[in-house]
Amino acid sequence: MAPSSKPRQCLVTGANRGIGLEFCRQLLERGAEVVATARSPGRANDLNHLAGEYPGRLHVLPLDVTEAKSIAELVRELPLVVDGRLDLLINNAGVLHSGERFGHVTSTNLDDSLRTNASGPFLLTQALSEALEDGARVANISSQLGSIENTTGFYTPTYAISKAAQNMATRLLANALRERGIVVLALHPGWVQTEMGGPDAQIPPTQAVEGLLRVIDDAELEQSGRFFDYNGDPMPW
Repeated sequence: MAPSSKPRQCLVTGANRGIGLEFCRQLLERGAEVVATARSPGRANDLNHLAGEYPGRLHVLPLDVTEAKSIAELVRELPLVVDGRLDLLINNAGVLHSGERFGHVTSTNLDDSLRTNASGPFLLTQALSEALEDGARVANISSQLGSIENTTGFYTPTYAISKAAQNMATRLLANALRERGIVVLALHPGWVQTEMGGPDAQIPPTQAVEGLLRVIDDAELEQSGRFFDYNGDPMPW
């Protein structure tokens, strides 16, 4: 993004752990001002510790992306903690229900996955659209498991379905915001060593986030609505 005299103002959802927390850390190290959201900020110990290291630059707010009232409250509170508009929105909050088997997938899991991974990012971006600067960036953290073309087995079905839906939301948001120069991307972070990634994951969060931020910063408007991995390589839909 073009240099500016003011700090970059960013909002990261699902910031209490994993790559959400790492996004906050790296953005703060770059001099940004960050609004970090979590469903239960009082229990987000690592995030609150990070806020203590960056007083006045990391603001922790509650948000449940599945609840319309929670999104509306965040929109109301945002002007109280950041001066001006958002330059970057990272829709990172997500849920993965492990151990699902065909014949035993529940409507509860599917509804929860769709509301958290697809509806939530879409509705939050819509609600925050007026707060986004012209030329801002929106990054939807997707997954290769949401790639229809790459699907070869029955893996994490409710997660996969919801991430495929999120990818469509990314394309729609890109079309809606294109005239304001806002770039919207679907991003696969790789198999990251987080609680969600599990014990066999291969990529450290630091490496994944460094790559993702590079892709976000380097993206041109012509690439808005596309799906990339953390190295900037195109992903199949």
